Amino acid sequence: MRDFLGKWRKIDWLLFFAVAILLIFSASILYSLNLNIGDSDFLIFKKQILFALSGLILFFLVANVNYSFWSTYSKLIFMFFSLILLVVLIFGTTIKGTTGWLTVGSIGIQPVEFAKIALIIWLARYFSEHSTEFKLFRHIFISGIFTLVFVLLVSLQPDIGSALVLLGTWVVVLLFTGIRRKHFIWLTAVFVIAIVLSWFLVLQPYQKDRILTFFNPSASPQTEGYNVIQSMVAVGSGQIFGRGLALGPQSSLRFLPEPGTDFIFAVIAEDLGLLGVTVLLGLFAFVLYRLFLIMRRSQDDFGAYLVLGVASMLLVQIFVNIGMNMGVAPVTGIPLPLVSAGGSSLWSILIALGIAESVYMRNS
Repeated sequence: MRDFLGKWRKIDWLLFFAVAILLIFSASILYSLNLNIGDSDFLIFKKQILFALSGLILFFLVANVNYSFWSTYSKLIFMFFSLILLVVLIFGTTIKGTTGWLTVGSIGIQPVEFAKIALIIWLARYFSEHSTEFKLFRHIFISGIFTLVFVLLVSLQPDIGSALVLLGTWVVVLLFTGIRRKHFIWLTAVFVIAIVLSWFLVLQPYQKDRILTFFNPSASPQTEGYNVIQSMVAVGSGQIFGRGLALGPQSSLRFLPEPGTDFIFAVIAEDLGLLGVTVLLGLFAFVLYRLFLIMRRSQDDFGAYLVLGVASMLLVQIFVNIGMNMGVAPVTGIPLPLVSAGGSSLWSILIALGIAESVYMRNS
């Protein structure tokens, strides 16, 4: 009994409570949205509660797994999810133009959300093994090639938003590791060339429209620019204290598209105002701060890179989602971590945080 209690005392409860508050934050917003759409069964809200509770179980289960386990099977995990992403392209279910879901009975699972964790594990293993050699360009090249395997498979779905998160996670981890200036210039040149090639060879017409709309949303206010314009109006109309839960006109009158997923930040800004947004961003900042502390206290490189990868993934997703809600980033369909409705995204984030907790527990 003493060993059991001692194990649970080692958990970073400050990180856990910050995550729990974000989940409650999410449930409150989704409950208010259910009131507006006339959903008497509160189906979206109930699903999110179920996903959150089951996700927290996964969080604690993963936290109790020694994180060195992931290092041992990192290559196998990477190959498994490479295969799964390939299977998705062949047998996946298409929703809103993206073939990114595998349907198991009545449950739809989005494998790319878990592939993000697989990439973090593989990168942590590779970077920890070669951390002192990253001034050699071949290690940057090799880690980039393996990242591109996932990026290309996800881009073919096409899910450009998730592909950007995968690529952004690698870039942030790479920058923290430290690279030479000339290598950074080469990577920038390669990135520019990749963007040009993607424009002509990969991006679908609707994705090109989204990017063009980002630069000038007012050019098509009733079509491609509609989502961005309505989101910006919602964010601005909340002012300091907001309109109140379920009282925001953009969401309550259904002008705002995808209010529970892609544009949930705009709903929060409209309903709770600058005050609510400040609390939300403060919680995210605190979660990232705790992850930074866990990374700093890790006694081995693999654990430190694992936590850095989790923090990088969260940072990229938060930046992209909030950016597209405020019109400073293209609309890519990236959910706001721990807040947007959706089971796959929520489970994957809680699993990733569980891995970070495992690092904390074994370095306390």
